Amino acid sequence: MTKQDNPVREKILKGLELTYIKLIKSKKERNLDLVISKDGKIVRIPAKEYDTDI
Repeated sequence: MTKQDNPVREKILKGLELTYIKLIKSKKERNLDLVISKDGKIVRIPAKEYDTDI
C-alpha cells in the first residue's frame, strides 16, 4: 500500500481540513486575528482575509 492509498492518512487529512475551516469560521465570527509565523516573525492577520472554501 502506498502513502496515497492509505485510508488512515486520508481520514487524518480530512480531519485537518475540517479543523482549519472551523478555526477560520470561529475567528471570523468573533472578529479576531490569526497569529502565524511568517519568515520567522510572528504576524497577525485578520481572519476575514482567509477563504474557507477548500
